[in-house]
Amino acid sequence: MWLASVSVGVASTSENQALLSQIADAVAAAKEPADQSRQPSEARPLDRRDRIFYPGDTERPKPLFRKLLLNIALDQKDIFTSPFHICRDNALEWIIPTAAVGALIPLDTHLANAFENSRGQVRWGGRISDIGASYTLIPIVAGSYIYGAWRDNSKGREIGVLGTESLLDSLIVAGVLKEVFRRSRPDEKHAGDFWGGGTSFPSGHAIQIWSIASLLDHEYKHKRVVGITAYALAGIVSASRIAAQKHFASDVVAGGAMGWFIGRYVYNTHMSHLAHTHTSFVPMIEPQFQPAQRSYGVSLVFGLERR
Repeated sequence: MWLASVSVGVASTSENQALLSQIADAVAAAKEPADQSRQPSEARPLDRRDRIFYPGDTERPKPLFRKLLLNIALDQKDIFTSPFHICRDNALEWIIPTAAVGALIPLDTHLANAFENSRGQVRWGGRISDIGASYTLIPIVAGSYIYGAWRDNSKGREIGVLGTESLLDSLIVAGVLKEVFRRSRPDEKHAGDFWGGGTSFPSGHAIQIWSIASLLDHEYKHKRVVGITAYALAGIVSASRIAAQKHFASDVVAGGAMGWFIGRYVYNTHMSHLAHTHTSFVPMIEPQFQPAQRSYGVSLVFGLERR
């Protein structure tokens, strides 16, 4: 921490000139370590999220929504430009899901017809799949934030904030891709056709619930039961979308894969930000005693505290 002090006290003698001279020397001395401490931060590339999302914001609702939207804007930029950043290290993360979806597309109709497709199956599939709907998941993550704020539980607040970010990221990605591919649903005319005016690809329910399942798995990486339970529920919801004749197998696999990566991305980005060195401006009051000059007062000290 470096300190720069400004005198706000009143000296008890007439020797103000000497006191001001000492204050000037203190400020000049403080500037030198300040310049030295600034050099490492100038060498480190600036992370734009350092200016947007601070951990303490999960405790204050007022700036939360504005900063959350700014984070989502950065998320969307990273998500939609990610294909241009494929490299040897992450190539398999693209090849395996893409190959799986590509292999399933020709089999979609056959797999859909393998179900009984009775009215009861379709009805129950629709009811179960409601678990992965946005009107179900958003209240759940909002409840996590409310619980965390009420009980002063940082994990609850974090899941609430990051869960909301993951859901909104997923909704935007799914909405854009649905408009791009416009695939007809299984219960529509020309079922399975791309660019037929439908909204089947990818599955919105799958991308949302898998993003939350991925987030929970990473949040509770030392409690495997949480991740297993979340993934099991996500798998059931995904299968129910096929049973309800709302999606093909390739739709839910594509949505599930994208949701999983979005959940991991939001969590890793947040944790990476927490590892950065941040700076806070801390005011303090310090007494000033100079018995030799019969001068007494206080100083208002401002410090840049790195954490």
